[in-house]
Amino acid sequence: MAGGEPTAVAGDSTKIPLQVVHDVCRISGAGFAGFFKKDCTDLARRVSLLAYLLEEIRDSNTHLGSSSSSHDSCLYDLSIALKAAKRLLLAANDFDPKISADVERKKIVFQFQCVTWKLVKSLGSLPYDQFDISEEVQEQVELVRSQLTRAKERYAGPLTSNVLSRALSQPLDKEIDPLQSGSRGVGSLHLENVGNIDHEVRPKLGDLPLGNTPNGNDCVQIVQEPENLRNSSKNSEVTSPKSPGLAREDDSPSKNVVENKKPNSPIIPEEYLCPISLELMRDPVIVATGQTYERSFIQRWIDGGNTRCPKTQQILQDLTLTPNIALRSLISDWCAKNNVEQPTALANGRIKRSDGSFRDVSGDIAAIEAIVRKLSSRSTDDRRAAVAEIRSLSKRSTDNRVLIAEAGAIPVLVNLLTSEDGQIQENAVTSILNLSIFDNNKGLIMLAGAVPSIVQVLRAGSMEAKENAAATIFSLSLGDENKIIIGASGAIPALVELLQIGSTRGKKDAATALFNLCIYQGNKGRAVRAGIIPALLMMLKDSSNCMVDEALTILSVLASHQEAKAAIAKASTIPVLIDLLRTGLPRNKENAAAILLSLCKRDTVNLSCLCRLGALIPLTELANTGTERAKRKATSLLEHLRKPLQP
Repeated sequence: MAGGEPTAVAGDSTKIPLQVVHDVCRISGAGFAGFFKKDCTDLARRVSLLAYLLEEIRDSNTHLGSSSSSHDSCLYDLSIALKAAKRLLLAANDFDPKISADVERKKIVFQFQCVTWKLVKSLGSLPYDQFDISEEVQEQVELVRSQLTRAKERYAGPLTSNVLSRALSQPLDKEIDPLQSGSRGVGSLHLENVGNIDHEVRPKLGDLPLGNTPNGNDCVQIVQEPENLRNSSKNSEVTSPKSPGLAREDDSPSKNVVENKKPNSPIIPEEYLCPISLELMRDPVIVATGQTYERSFIQRWIDGGNTRCPKTQQILQDLTLTPNIALRSLISDWCAKNNVEQPTALANGRIKRSDGSFRDVSGDIAAIEAIVRKLSSRSTDDRRAAVAEIRSLSKRSTDNRVLIAEAGAIPVLVNLLTSEDGQIQENAVTSILNLSIFDNNKGLIMLAGAVPSIVQVLRAGSMEAKENAAATIFSLSLGDENKIIIGASGAIPALVELLQIGSTRGKKDAATALFNLCIYQGNKGRAVRAGIIPALLMMLKDSSNCMVDEALTILSVLASHQEAKAAIAKASTIPVLIDLLRTGLPRNKENAAAILLSLCKRDTVNLSCLCRLGALIPLTELANTGTERAKRKATSLLEHLRKPLQP
């Protein structure tokens, strides 16, 4: 370097941010409590996951050289964002709504928004390709960044655009006080909304990319038509939503501001905003003190063991939530008058269609509410008939899924999952599957605590109930946050068992759910420990070849994980993959090559195994005659194989 200065090493710049991450882990280990418990827990978990990224940068041999200033700047920005997150966690955890002013709450919520933006911005600026970062860590960071991006958008709330623009235009190391900027603040989001996914289209497992992240360019076609995901003579209940990629979003703060708050947007009346979230209410309910809240937020408050009204701090004499129909009608009228999108698909007895038109469903509402009431009947026969009718109605249309959820059926259906009546249980889990297709219902299902009961059905239900439970887990896992919750629920071992002993339909449902769950880095180790590798190897060896595509797709996701990589090699999977290079279909050949490439990167033992088993000839042939993707993977593998031969 000029002036004889020593070359900087990447690891030198990671000491401070890595220490901050470790501090956050320690703070999180002590647990969070109070008003911002959910927000603190989510932020701390996402920050903690960045330790793997910083450790790989620290341990890499990358010398920054002439670009050291830009690299140092990127790591400095990340360090600033992490320090801001640490300070915010400490402040938010100490916040007490009983003794702190409302302006302080709004200030903390605004800081959650700014800190989230700082993390998204700094993670997007890192030169990943110039560091020796493993594919699995890149995938994990992309997942964290995707979660932060959506959290950033949700925190935006009713914040005025000029305040946020001013905040986001400041350097990363400058703290912003929303109160000094004239902000009215935003509300704390205690419910993780899930999914921004087009519904009514069941995904093909092959539509989801292999290798690195779900937004990769390389995809395989495993099932030719969406409705054929379950390759069975038995028709699917419904089609499921297509899984979105974790694509990087535009980092421009000005774009985000424009999308969230137009300059001429009308000011929402305070009485239309939920006191907890400060968001426009879609389902206002009245508690025992006479205060009105958004149902999902006050339900989460109560479920957390709180027995006082959040606004008045009076003890709730009972926990009944009464729909505020009058306010709901006023909100709907205000939205229509001010050309604001309705906060719910249902308003004043009409459902808004995708083309903007409305359909009168007032007659359907009364009929569905009557059926939902029968779900709680003391008569087993009445419950059995009602849940069968709900299953049928929820299968037919999106409108029905909206109306059934609006009628309060989801919590009741979740309770029926534990019914000793097999028919009731089977119809209940299938109804939840059908309802989950409508994207807004996913959050309601998760909020109702459905996952543990669905997992129990997956373990001990009838075969059809198990199949539909697996499909439900897949549908719910389309939300990134839900992947974490479901993965920790014990669902993965039950899915692996279904993958081994289920019918063809059940195996396909289990494979699709496992693939989606294993996109999240933390679930890959769980899947390996649950015995997924031997199960996938059996599928590859099956003479019927009916599940080879699915097995290869899941292996491709797991192969970048160190624990999975070791398990794949130990299970003697490499010879089977080499055989597929010789005799498999073109799609299977390219998938096998992709998996072998992941296994052999930085692994001389696996490379030697490839040479010993005669992979050179089929790889050479594939590099010349395979698909474009197969050629790339085979060529890269051949380069790795020839390196030891060079002097």
